[in-house]
Amino acid sequence: MKKPLLFTLSAFVFFSCTIKKGEQPKETNQPMPEIQVVNKGNINFSDYFENKTMRFDFFHTGNSKTEFFAIDKIASDGLWSGSNNLLIDELELGPYFYEVIDKETKILLYSRGFANIFGEWQTTPEAEDWGTFHESLRFPWPKLPITLIIKKRDSENKFQNIWTTDIDPASRQVNPADIIHTEKTAIIVENGPAQEKLDIVILGDGYSVKEMDKFNKDAKRLSEVLLSSEPFSTRKKDINIRLVETPAQESGIHKPHPGVFKRTPLSAHYSSFDSERYVLSYDNRTIRNVASAVPYEFMVILVNERTYGGGGIYNLYTTVASDNKFSDYIMIHEMGHHMAALADEYYSSSISYEAPSVSIEPWETNITALLDKDNLKWKDLVEEGTPIPTPWNKEEFDKHGYEIQKERTELRAAKVDESVVEDLFVREYNQQNEYYAKEQYKDKVGAFEGAGYNQYGMYRPQLDCIMYTRHNVFCKVCQRSINDVIDQYSK
Repeated sequence: MKKPLLFTLSAFVFFSCTIKKGEQPKETNQPMPEIQVVNKGNINFSDYFENKTMRFDFFHTGNSKTEFFAIDKIASDGLWSGSNNLLIDELELGPYFYEVIDKETKILLYSRGFANIFGEWQTTPEAEDWGTFHESLRFPWPKLPITLIIKKRDSENKFQNIWTTDIDPASRQVNPADIIHTEKTAIIVENGPAQEKLDIVILGDGYSVKEMDKFNKDAKRLSEVLLSSEPFSTRKKDINIRLVETPAQESGIHKPHPGVFKRTPLSAHYSSFDSERYVLSYDNRTIRNVASAVPYEFMVILVNERTYGGGGIYNLYTTVASDNKFSDYIMIHEMGHHMAALADEYYSSSISYEAPSVSIEPWETNITALLDKDNLKWKDLVEEGTPIPTPWNKEEFDKHGYEIQKERTELRAAKVDESVVEDLFVREYNQQNEYYAKEQYKDKVGAFEGAGYNQYGMYRPQLDCIMYTRHNVFCKVCQRSINDVIDQYSK
């Protein structure tokens, strides 16, 4: 007797499979036939969309070798806050990509790249077993039936269709009712209508009822930190920032490694993928419901903790430990991941998932395998006379970096006070400055070996960048990438 692996709703088409009792499902995330879209440009918004947001909630299930999808809920997520003009994503960042097309005419209506927790989890040892994550895609509310297509990069980093489903906005399975919000909200920065600006919402977790004033101050402080760094400083008039309060019953969040166990409104926690510093929440539904109290494209979740930690996933959210000595760095660095899909450029820190292969050129804009140095992806920023690859005192720098990581691991195992770890980071920061002062090409754009968790065979654009160290400055390539994203929401 065959049993369905995932439930389905009869109103929709699902990418699924059936298995016999005791069998493992066969590999199913193979490329699906392409649906030929009629256009690649932006359409007239009012011809195809209502001025509200459709939120497509679904379950993403699988293991290290396969993945499946099943719809949870399709409902209104409030007024549309994105651009009415820039509907097609020409940046094509992220490991996943989705397209909304008119079902009848096959006209491309909307598209965006994204990443998710499932994609990272799939590369960890945990994915030897099955796991399920809740996810959401948001797009303007269609007037007519649409086809939603989800794509994923293949082994050559090309997007291939892996799931498709039809949605009729008039179906009984689609709920147009808005959430009745009771959360307290506030405007931190407002520079114009949501449809004409890039909108950020800041949420808080682990702030007690008595700490709401602290949350508001933390949100404003870290907003100022973000807007004082480039390229955000130059583009601050293109950005709105709002906050939503979510009071907790007690202060602080869940920290499994040191044995601090808590339940909080947004379920944020350290120790994601068994990395003591990686802060995530798997409660996507709650986070999305709360965030929809205000217009937003990007989310920040401040956790009321001093313990160093955070996270950033492209087009999902950023998490920041608000009280750490390096919270400014965490805020800026993780927004680089969340907004522009920037890759980590460091390689000496312990990471919770395996480093990618360097046999093909990575899709991220700020790292390269340098397989064709004559066509470097940022070659227009390289000054004549700068050698490619670009020499630097890598051996000395790496030796110091691995010594710091060893000491950090020992300190965490000893469960020392957070100030001791912060002092270690300050010492590392100062030593790095001494190394950089000696470098001939320290201010040049080139191709410096060591990036993307790879000590060798992967290269970053400049000697230093906030995606590499805790110096709060994006390199020129990363700044350009962030500007491209801001343009996509503010023109």
